[in-house]
Amino acid sequence: MKNIKGFKIGGLQQKICNLLLIIILALIAVYVAVSVWQQRNLTEIVRQSSLRQQESIAEVSEETMESVMNTSMSQRVALQAYIADDLFGDVRSDVMALQAFATELFAHADSFSPHPFSAPSKANDGIPSVQMLHEPGVDPERSETLGLVANMSEIMLAMFESSDKLSGIFVGTADGNLLFVNDRSGSYVSADGTPMTLDVRSRPWYKQAAVAGQLVFTGVEADAYTDISTLECAAPVYRNGKLVAVVGADIFLTAISDYVNQSAGSGGFLCVVNEDGQVLFSPEREGTFRVERSEQAPDLREDENEALAQFVTRALRENTGLEWLTVDGKEYYITGAPMPLAGWAALSAVEREVMRRPTAAMLSRYEEINAQALESYGQGARRSAQTVILLTAIIVLLALYWALRLASRTVKPLEKMTRRINALRGGDTVFEMEDAYRTNDEIEILAESFATLSKRTREYIELVTRITAEKERIGAELALATRIQADMLPNIYPAFPERPEFDIYASMTPAKEVGGDFYDFFLIDDDHLGLVMADVSGKGVPAALFMMISKILVQNYAMTGRGPAQVLQAVNSQICSNNREEMFVTVWFGVLDTRTGKITAANAGHEYPALMPAGGRFELVKDRHGFVIGGMDGMKYKEYELQLAPGAKLFLYTDGVPEATSAEKELFGTDRMLTALNEAASAAPEDVLRTVRGAVDGFVRDAEQFDDLTMLCLEYRGNQ
Repeated sequence: MKNIKGFKIGGLQQKICNLLLIIILALIAVYVAVSVWQQRNLTEIVRQSSLRQQESIAEVSEETMESVMNTSMSQRVALQAYIADDLFGDVRSDVMALQAFATELFAHADSFSPHPFSAPSKANDGIPSVQMLHEPGVDPERSETLGLVANMSEIMLAMFESSDKLSGIFVGTADGNLLFVNDRSGSYVSADGTPMTLDVRSRPWYKQAAVAGQLVFTGVEADAYTDISTLECAAPVYRNGKLVAVVGADIFLTAISDYVNQSAGSGGFLCVVNEDGQVLFSPEREGTFRVERSEQAPDLREDENEALAQFVTRALRENTGLEWLTVDGKEYYITGAPMPLAGWAALSAVEREVMRRPTAAMLSRYEEINAQALESYGQGARRSAQTVILLTAIIVLLALYWALRLASRTVKPLEKMTRRINALRGGDTVFEMEDAYRTNDEIEILAESFATLSKRTREYIELVTRITAEKERIGAELALATRIQADMLPNIYPAFPERPEFDIYASMTPAKEVGGDFYDFFLIDDDHLGLVMADVSGKGVPAALFMMISKILVQNYAMTGRGPAQVLQAVNSQICSNNREEMFVTVWFGVLDTRTGKITAANAGHEYPALMPAGGRFELVKDRHGFVIGGMDGMKYKEYELQLAPGAKLFLYTDGVPEATSAEKELFGTDRMLTALNEAASAAPEDVLRTVRGAVDGFVRDAEQFDDLTMLCLEYRGNQ
């Protein structure tokens, strides 16, 4: 490295200058390349921008159109449904009035004399008139009710003439006669002038009103004689609880049909479906919305198009709002509104393609404007390029000047700092601030950082030395505690190889190095086996110490021959006498009589045990819980008994089993535990625990567990 008039050749100062020169030259080269590339690709950039803008315009336009259509179509179909339903409301009122009059007439039949009636006549065709038809084989002259009903002739005629909604009014008697009013008498007379007959009691309006026992609207059916689509509103009339007649009115639906057919056009249409989901009126001649006879028409509520089926079901109950559906390969915006009185619904649909037409026109106009803008942009870009070239030349000259000054100012304090750092040796490991480093910029910050780092490094080395020694000591103690705790619990199997009456196996896996769960089993005498399953509050070393005390106390008191309840009471009293830390432990303690298979047990707030009868399945034993040990002095505990037959199994566990948690924060639960137990119901106790542990591990997988996992399984074999 050579020093020529203060400028070091080969040093950092030269490298900074070289770097700046390279950057400047590179910028010029890049600018030239970019300018050429920009000229060639400007059109493509603008085109891509235009496409994105067109997509945005289309999206906003469609959202706006959807909002407008949602409001307009929903209001329109709701109004149309209301107008149509209002027609049925007026007809309903007329029929109810007719029903009331007929009921009073039959109630006071003795006050009326038979009224004359006549058969249809072609002479009355086109004139509103009262007429009579009867079923084949029925003699109207012998009818007991037709003459009485004929007293309603004037009222029926007046009601028909005053309404522009009714196409006919009628009364069908229970003896097969029909008195009716309309202006189509010629339709009921044959070519030879003979009046036709009619199966009155077989007509849908008669049967439906008779079965319902109240006013009904029938489905749309063809008129018996004119084949015009008609809807009947009918109501039954009773005397002394017996059906004597059915009154009603016809509504020709020609006007609704014409209105629906006129709705077709411009990609949209209106249709009406009945309560059975069948299309009644529609301008469509093909596809799902076509009209078919009622016995052949499909139920749209059960259509294979699930979205359509759900939509029609809701439209019969409520206003649906605007929805988007695909039907018969076409995309529709569709809305629906119910017609409550008739039980129908009106549907209004518009093809989605129709809504897109304004957007297409808007995009076409946008392309024209964008082409003009592109040409103007090109001219402006060329003028800008010339200006940028001039400014770049000025910037290059200024950059060269300041690069030389910056290189000199930066290098000198860095050189001194480097020499000081290189001089750090042996005991001299402290880097301190000097005035030469105070440059009020990043160099000063760097020097302060070196000084702070030097001080903290020495402190950290000392701290790490102390912590490492302490951690090694604690680790050794925890490892010893883990071994001691494991040795405190029975862990040699088979536990009682000389005792064929039973087989037992248990395991405990702590959540930390040491845990608070514990199990125990021991022979109290030759005929009694003590069984313990417990869970101490808390985790770690405190819980392990409390666990060891509790285990020793339970076993010591159990060896005195006391019953389970007395043992738990004694242990609780002993722990509560000096429990300043207010820790507690849940305990299940039972004593098995190996001769009879009877278990006497008491539960101090612990989990329910699981019992499998011989040849049966594991089920939870919902035993009575006492209060936890250490929670309150003076507590009493209740005992209960379990009878084990040869082949029966008892499973004890801590809450670490049902509360094992998956990564999705879902608990393993007792249901999964019982399922795992029953999968290994016939296995030995060791295999039963292995199966449950495998089920828990498969459920939680890699999720971290925060509770100890402790289990015990006893199989009673009896005296063999």
